[in-house]
Formats: sequence, structure tokens, C-alpha cells
Amino acid sequence: MAARLPAAERRQQLVDVAFTVFAAKGFHDASMNDIAEAAGVTKPVLYQHFGSKNELFLELLREGSLRLREGIATATATAASPRAQVEAGFGAFFRFVRDEREAFSLIFSGDIRREPVFAREVDRVEREMALAITDLIQVEGMDEEHRRMLAYGIVGIAQVAGRHWVDRGLDTDADELAAQLALLAWTGLRGARQVST
Repeated sequence: MAARLPAAERRQQLVDVAFTVFAAKGFHDASMNDIAEAAGVTKPVLYQHFGSKNELFLELLREGSLRLREGIATATATAASPRAQVEAGFGAFFRFVRDEREAFSLIFSGDIRREPVFAREVDRVEREMALAITDLIQVEGMDEEHRRMLAYGIVGIAQVAGRHWVDRGLDTDADELAAQLALLAWTGLRGARQVST
């Protein structure tokens, strides 16, 4: 049995263990019993902190997505130009994939979109990322809705590349991949500028 911890430390320990269990088994196949066993606690201790599996999983989505959003915001805050912000944003995203693989897998697993409460959290992450990118797209004559659509396309590029990386277990350099995809996105945006003029 695990040593007695202060409530906040125990809760964080359970969250950390739950990331591992859910990433390995998926939401539907992982049980609260699996998580309690992996954490070395009884199920009643787990339920003292989280009233249900849905509540625990939603906590994981929120914590993981907050770390992702904060990482991107911090990386882009000091970038000197829109292009540098795009590069910094991709860099932060792919370092998150590298360093927080379990959190990335949970947030961007297509499986969880079947549950409306989880889908709303993932939609919020994508929306916030797309809104931040929309502001960086300055194409003369292009209205905000079209700029937002392009921004969602860039978010999609990052997500799908990240899922491919994780699913295949590739040995990929996060910063190199970020630089390549940032160049691809920026070149594409320049093409959008040319088409729109």
C-alpha cells in the first residue's frame, strides 16, 4: 500500500498514474481499479479524489491541454515576427509531443470525441490554438473566417504529424520537425496571399 500523502500530493500522484494507464489502455478499456492498483491505493482512496472515471479523465484532459496551451503561449510571446511566432508555436507543440507523449495521446485520440463532454474540451484546445494562429495570418483582402479556416488547417497539420510520430514510435527530433512544418505552413500562407491578390 502507498504511503500516506497530503491530499494535494495524492491527487497529483493519481493524475500522473492515470495519464499512464489511460494512454496505455485507452479510456474505454482502462478501469478505476487499474488506476488504483497502478497507484498502489485502494479504489475508495481513488474515489475520494475523483467521483467517477469520466471526472478523472476530464481532469487529465484539462491538465494536459493547459500545459500545451501555456507552453505555446510562452514560446510565442517573445517571438519577434509572425513567422517567428509560427515557428515557436510549432516548436512548443512538438516538444509537448516529445515530452508529454501520454498527455498528447489522450488529448488528440480520435476515440474520445465520441463522448460529448470530452469532445468539448478537445474542441476548446483546437479553437484556442486556431484563434491564436488566425491573428498571425495577414493576407490582404482575406476575411477573418477564411483566415480562421487556414488556421484550423495548420492546427490539423500539427496534430496529424504528432499522431503519426507517436503511433509509429518514430525517433524524431522535435525541433527539426517543427522547423520543417513551420516552413511548410509559412510557405503555404504565402501561397494563399498570392491566390487572394
